[in-house]
Amino acid sequence: MSAVIWLLISLPLGAGAVLGVTGTRCNRLVPALGVAVAVATLGVAVAASVTRPQSSAPLFAGMRAGLAVDGLSAFMVVTVAAVTTAVLAFAAGEFGPDENRGRLFGLMLVFSGAMLVTVTATTLPLLLMAWEVMGATSWALIGYWWRRPERVRAADTAFLTTRTADLGLYLAAGAAVAGGAGSLDLRALPDAPSPWLHVITGGVVVAALGKSAQLPFSFWLSRAMQGPSPVSALLHSATMVAAGAYLLLRLHPLLAATGWAGPLVAWTGAVTALFLGVVAVAQRDLKQLLAASTSSQLGFMVLAAGSGGIAAGTTQLVAHAATKSGLFLAAGAWLTALGTKHLPALRGAARTYRLLGTAFTVGALTLAGLPPLSLWAAKDEVLASAYAESTGLYAVGLAAAAVAAVYSIKALWYVTQPLPDDPEAGYDTERDGTRRTARTTPAPLLVLTFAAAVLGVLALPGPASWLKRLVGAPDEPSPKPWEVGLSVGVAFAAAGLAWWWASRPAPVPRPAVRWARGWLHLERAAHTVVVRPVLRLARALAVFDDRVVDGAVRQVARGGLATARIAGRVDDGIDAAVRQTARGGLAGARLAGRVDDGGIDAAVDAVAAGARGLGRAARRPQTGLLHQYYAQAALGFAVLVLIVLLVR
Repeated sequence: MSAVIWLLISLPLGAGAVLGVTGTRCNRLVPALGVAVAVATLGVAVAASVTRPQSSAPLFAGMRAGLAVDGLSAFMVVTVAAVTTAVLAFAAGEFGPDENRGRLFGLMLVFSGAMLVTVTATTLPLLLMAWEVMGATSWALIGYWWRRPERVRAADTAFLTTRTADLGLYLAAGAAVAGGAGSLDLRALPDAPSPWLHVITGGVVVAALGKSAQLPFSFWLSRAMQGPSPVSALLHSATMVAAGAYLLLRLHPLLAATGWAGPLVAWTGAVTALFLGVVAVAQRDLKQLLAASTSSQLGFMVLAAGSGGIAAGTTQLVAHAATKSGLFLAAGAWLTALGTKHLPALRGAARTYRLLGTAFTVGALTLAGLPPLSLWAAKDEVLASAYAESTGLYAVGLAAAAVAAVYSIKALWYVTQPLPDDPEAGYDTERDGTRRTARTTPAPLLVLTFAAAVLGVLALPGPASWLKRLVGAPDEPSPKPWEVGLSVGVAFAAAGLAWWWASRPAPVPRPAVRWARGWLHLERAAHTVVVRPVLRLARALAVFDDRVVDGAVRQVARGGLATARIAGRVDDGIDAAVRQTARGGLAGARLAGRVDDGGIDAAVDAVAAGARGLGRAARRPQTGLLHQYYAQAALGFAVLVLIVLLVR
């Protein structure tokens, strides 16, 4: 069975890598190949959710790469694979042959593979690797149209914000190693000793909140809307943004072990659901409204994770994935057809494109939490978990549910109104619209719409009990009849009020509207609190480096040069002395030569000449005549006698 889980992740990763490097060479074949791989991955995901395979392999010394499909991840692998298939089928008709389809489809498959690794990883190192691949591919997909600088800046903002939060996972991994967690198995993290347990939990919480666009990180999701609509449908509704909430749901035992992390996560989710819902209400751009509502809806999942509603959070996650991906695809289809996503310009769009209008209507009513659609039932499960934790949490969550009805009905009101007298005046503000929808649009949109409508069955008493046992939370609370009645009443009241007030100016001060429309000015706050101080520090360090460090180096260099010049002068003096000595040596040598030539050599010559003269004189008596030798001997004898006599 382990082959199934390896095939589940290797199929999209391998095929995506191959398609990504083909570029535009196989543009006509890429959509069909990409959809075929996605369908095959969906089949493997269904098989994995039934058979529940698990496997592990050596990764580092003392650490293993573990993969497993359990009750919680069984839902996620099918959700990720199904949404990927629908989005790729939609994108096949949205991107023409002049686009780099290989890069788009390849990156989306690689992202899908990384997401599948994330939801099946049982060890922290493998989770970290998949987390990083998700971040890198999301950056490349948001900045897909990289020739437009504003889109690249948006991708950079989204990447750097989530990347900053992702450092929490590295902190958690380091603390786990320091705390003796050994293999870094996710199930062993709650057993880490204090204080490492609190450091691990804090790192995981920060990383998860950043990835799921919760406060204070929510603003990156606004910038991510610069990416293509299929990218928004895949990454920013069903998969990447849900990864943080999923991680918190999986690691609820870790949150519970600290005592403080559960309430912190729950309140963060509740406050995000409320405040980002207000942000969604203020938007006049459809994709911005859907983005803010995504952050708000993810707040319900985070609220469920913090309050122990594992099954409730899972139901909310799956239902929201189908609902929001369908809404993003409908918004993308209108953007392609009409060239705008500005809500006032989309008046009557649902009447002009009836299939899109029907799908969008069902999705918007589901997002509003109206019965009997899926998010109504899922939200009641989440609110039941919140009520069991705290009445205050329940009140904030119920208020957020009311706001959800308001922003959903607002979007629906605009697109269902009669066409204005001159609808063309508001079109083509962002691109030239085609005035038609692609042939590949209806099928994935209808599948997602149907799923959005019926997935609420998971919250019905029978399926809900089965789901709670499946995810290991059999004692999780269910909503009481009065809670169901109250939530239904609040949802219908908020929806009716939103429809009635939609054509009227909101009785809200304009500064508050600008504050909400600007996503609570979170990005400005991040620049003020983090970016600008860091840049100032960087500039100060650069000045310090230039003036102090480099200045000291330059001074040392100047001192070295001065020393070298002095040494050069001394050396020149030594050379002059050496040359002078050499000149004196030459003069002495010349004098010595003269003495040698005129004195010593002359004396030697004189001695030689004298020796030669004596030799010649000595040779003269050597005549060879005997009587002369006798006369010479007699003379010598007489001289000797004379010398003796005189000396005595």
